[in-house]
Amino acid sequence: MKSHSLLWVLLWFGLVGTARAAPLELEAKIPLGEVRGRIDHLAVDIRRQRLFVAELGNDSVGVVDLNGRKILRTLTGLKQPQGIGYVPSTDTLYIANAGDGSVRLFQGENLAAIGQLALGEDADNVRVDDAAHRVFVGYGDGALAVIDTASRHKIADIPLHAHPESFQLERSGAQIMVNVPDSREIATVDRLTNKQLASVPTSDLRANFPLALDELHRRIVAVFRSPAKVGAFRMQDGHLLTTADTCGDADDVFVDEKRNRLYVSCGEGFIDVLAAQGGGYVSIGRIPTAAGARTSLFISSIDRLVLAVRATGTIPAAVWVFRPETL
Repeated sequence: MKSHSLLWVLLWFGLVGTARAAPLELEAKIPLGEVRGRIDHLAVDIRRQRLFVAELGNDSVGVVDLNGRKILRTLTGLKQPQGIGYVPSTDTLYIANAGDGSVRLFQGENLAAIGQLALGEDADNVRVDDAAHRVFVGYGDGALAVIDTASRHKIADIPLHAHPESFQLERSGAQIMVNVPDSREIATVDRLTNKQLASVPTSDLRANFPLALDELHRRIVAVFRSPAKVGAFRMQDGHLLTTADTCGDADDVFVDEKRNRLYVSCGEGFIDVLAAQGGGYVSIGRIPTAAGARTSLFISSIDRLVLAVRATGTIPAAVWVFRPETL
């Protein structure tokens, strides 16, 4: 009786609570083999459950079997691959190379090399609009290249004020939101006319590298490194709604629409999980990872967040697979 009474008292005063599941649980680590140096962005072939990993420092791209939790092969001979995009309708992988400014194309089950496009220096992030038969690639001192996926030719350039970092295609409209940190702005682009429509100034928030679109709440979510903040901007007019603290050296952010959350992956060695609340976002968990592991991909169709972990003195290069908590 005494123990039950004590427990009741502790519960009454809030000194004992029910344990809450972590917002992300590490489910698996998939080794990438002898991969050294920086790892950049990721893409996925959902039909085959293949993950593509830009091993920038290794001049290679790893091909990972997500079902079998193993490395399948490595594409070599690349030049500092940064961005990757997979086009399901043509079964083609687009790899943007910073080292020589090219976009290399690989196709089919065997990922046969089928050509390349010369863009210019620092070919970077890749985004796919499969319905419109377009691939967009950020590169150079300020442009998005527009590639037609049928002809595999560049058909336009969209000029920007400086080099683009992360950019996202609006699902419910024709806009592209582009982080342009060197000009301290988020650019709004019309992908029908291939022209910049507007500029959202970021003021004292600097180094805006990751970007996501929270279309449910009609917000642009930009993550800044200086200071380390998540900024929520109204899509309608670019008005800054709110900011929230986050981890340092962020390079990716994703919206989990099922749970109304954000996942921010940071080179500081954490994944921050933030929940939508009111007009902004609040932190609900910080998941330890590894130093330098700052690029990730949330794959909503399989409900998993995958994180690229570079090799260090004690940790081998790998893809870490996280399972979000069950609702």
